[in-house]
Amino acid sequence: MGHGKLRKFAENETFRCLLQPDAASVLAKPEGSRELILRDHAIKGRWNADMFGKDQPIVLELGCGKGDYTIALARRHPEMNFIGVDIKGARLWKGAKEATEEKMGNVAFLRTRIEFIDAFFGPGEVSEIWLTFSDPQLRGSENARLTSPLFLQRYHRFLKSDGIVHLKTDSRFLYEYTQSVIRANGLQVLASGVDIYNAPLVIPSVAQESLPDLDSVFEVQTFYETMFLKMGLPITYLAFRLSHEGEGFAYPTDFDATYWREAEGPRRSFSHQPTKQ
Repeated sequence: MGHGKLRKFAENETFRCLLQPDAASVLAKPEGSRELILRDHAIKGRWNADMFGKDQPIVLELGCGKGDYTIALARRHPEMNFIGVDIKGARLWKGAKEATEEKMGNVAFLRTRIEFIDAFFGPGEVSEIWLTFSDPQLRGSENARLTSPLFLQRYHRFLKSDGIVHLKTDSRFLYEYTQSVIRANGLQVLASGVDIYNAPLVIPSVAQESLPDLDSVFEVQTFYETMFLKMGLPITYLAFRLSHEGEGFAYPTDFDATYWREAEGPRRSFSHQPTKQ
């Protein structure tokens, strides 16, 4: 491991805004069992009290990388608390250092696997989730996609009843897959667009009075997003409510994975655009 990473890991330990739980704090093996089970972390249900010291709506960015999107959102909305989540400590160092140096009291970071996310947040503790340029898992497991029914069920355990999920991605495959999941579960779409910088967002009339801050969609950009835009690649966006009755979320039956996988072409290089509507 390079000295640069070692320095960042050491400095990470000094940042109050960065929570780095070890596996033992969220995983347990019941007596007589061979399998590990997820258990609640001490911060669960106490983020505003123990981390922020002020009771404000909490917004998560899952897979936040270096935290640039989390930081930018927090600057725009001092009336809200923001938490960036990623597994890579060297990436989180940048955002945690910036938040610490600027004394941003409404920013925190959590180093953990997103599969463990519901061990850290209590029922109704989170108001919104941002998924920014997540891995679409073109050829991986459907359950590994961050908008799969499996992950939506995890989010449902801690999102407020009217909580919002934002998906911003360069992957048309992931966008269309998420639309199929939304249809399968009768979820409310607040805004959508397949090329948001070149065409207006589609906003259903029933969502007009409950829209999130859509200016952030355009005015806040990740590092990779700026690169994609310079390359002329389309950026998609979805905002939907996770209001849902019952425990389970249904899997989509109308998603043509083969078509959209081929239409997308090589990852990060859209050699041709899909025409299917």
